[in-house]
Order: sequence, then structure tokens, then C-alpha cells
Amino acid sequence: MKLSVVIPVYNEKENIENFLTEMIEYCKNFSFPYEIIVVDDGSTDGTAEILSGFNNEHVRVIHHKHNIGNGGAVKTGIRNARGEYVIMIDGDGQHYPEDIGRIIEKLEEGYHLVVGARDSKSQASFFRALGNAIYNKLASYVADFEIKDLTSGLRGAKRKVILKFLYMFPNGFSYPSTSTLAILKAGYSLTYIPIKTRKRKGKSKIKLVRDGLKFFSIIAKITTLFSPMRIFFPVSIILFLSAIVHFLYRFFISGRYTLFTGILVLASIFTLLMGLISEQISTLYYKDIDSEKD
Repeated sequence: MKLSVVIPVYNEKENIENFLTEMIEYCKNFSFPYEIIVVDDGSTDGTAEILSGFNNEHVRVIHHKHNIGNGGAVKTGIRNARGEYVIMIDGDGQHYPEDIGRIIEKLEEGYHLVVGARDSKSQASFFRALGNAIYNKLASYVADFEIKDLTSGLRGAKRKVILKFLYMFPNGFSYPSTSTLAILKAGYSLTYIPIKTRKRKGKSKIKLVRDGLKFFSIIAKITTLFSPMRIFFPVSIILFLSAIVHFLYRFFISGRYTLFTGILVLASIFTLLMGLISEQISTLYYKDIDSEKD
């Protein structure tokens, strides 16, 4: 099996029939074996009934007993995939199936992860675009690599590689962030292709504040797991500089320093030491991944 297309779906009765029909028609052009895996994540709006008419030799529909989350549905799809390459694409109808071919071309060139980067016109709203821009900048610092679209729902990967990080994927909407940072920080290759998206029918299930906080949490988690010093060292420097500023302030005001200055210095030292220890643990933890790299 050359290709597995994984489509997570939850309450998408307005979009899934047309989108899946469009996907099936496009995939008929492939000259190699492929499969389309649709994971219904416990839909309650009639989506499951629509999907029941799509099971055939190329399409497999898997049903969750209850709603787990977008990331959970993607994990189910990847675990059941048989293809050398796995394409993950949202089932809300925003993406064009034609972009799958462009992703496959990049995977054939040897990239381990290929992500569709949306242009500014494809963002749902100004605030969503602003939030994504902030996430991209923060993630770029963490990964030491230009992140063009951290939260894109269209991406393709070599299945053997993505399986190594599957346990890290959260069950919610943050799996794109996790896969991007995990692949990069583990030393695998990633590239972007520019894409455009369509306006979806119905409301998006991503909440700006709630899921935004989760994205920041995921970035911090992946950073401390793969490259702890990218967080611990700046925090240590900030604490040390705060100690100096506090000392100078107290010295010129009262001619002496206070206990709080010493606490800040000690906190700076301990933070740096924790970062060094975490860095060593991280190196040992990913020794096996490096030895298995494809």
C-alpha cells in the first residue's frame, strides 16, 4: 500500500458527503494502491449515517463509540493505516484534494513531514490569523526553524516516522502543533507547500481562547521534552538580570541589598542547573529514535 489518507470527522453532515465524494474522485487518478480511512469521532448529527454509504474497497469507515477529539481520531486512523505515506486532512471540506498530490511529490523527495501552509486570505478571521502568527513565531524560536503554519490540518508524513511520535499526540486539536515540533526537534526533515482553503459550512469547533491556551501548553511541553534549554536558559537569564536590577535599586535607595536579591540569584542558578539536567535526560531519551531514523 503506497498511500493512506486519514480523514477525522465529527458532526460534519453539512460537509462530509460532498468532500468525501470529491476526495474519492480525485484519488481514482492514482496509479498506485491507496486507501481512504474516515474516522467518525462519535458524531451525533447524522454524519455516521452518511458515512455508512461510503464503505468500499478503497474507503474504510471507523467509528468511535464516543467523541474523543480530533487528535484521537487522527491517531486511530494512523494506527489502522497500511500505506507507506499517510496524509492527514480535515473532514470539514476546507482543503482541496488536489494538494495531496503535491504533498506526495515532496515525500517522494525524501522529506519526513510535509505541511500545507495557508495564505493570509485562507485564515478564518483576523483574530485567528493573529493568533496563528503568534504561535508560528513562538514555535519558530523553539524549533530554530521557520514555522509557516503550526496549526494546518493538511499534512503528510512517512508512516514509520510519524508512528514514533503518535503517543505524544493530544486527543484535542493540538496534534498538528505536536507533530510539527516533535518531527523537527527529533532531527527529521520538514517542508511546507503553499495552499489555499475554502470557507467551511457550519461553525468551527476550535475555540480561540480555550484551544489557544492548549497550543501554548503544547509548545512548552514539546520544548521541555526535546530542547529544554530553549526555555530554562532564557528564564535563568531573566531571573539573574532581575536580581541585578533589584540589587542596584536597593543599593542606591538604602545602601544595602535584601534577601530577595539572593533568592533571585539562587533561583537563576537552580533554573540553569535544571535545564542542563533536563538536556542530558532528553539526549538519552531520544537515543533510540536517532538509531532508528529512516
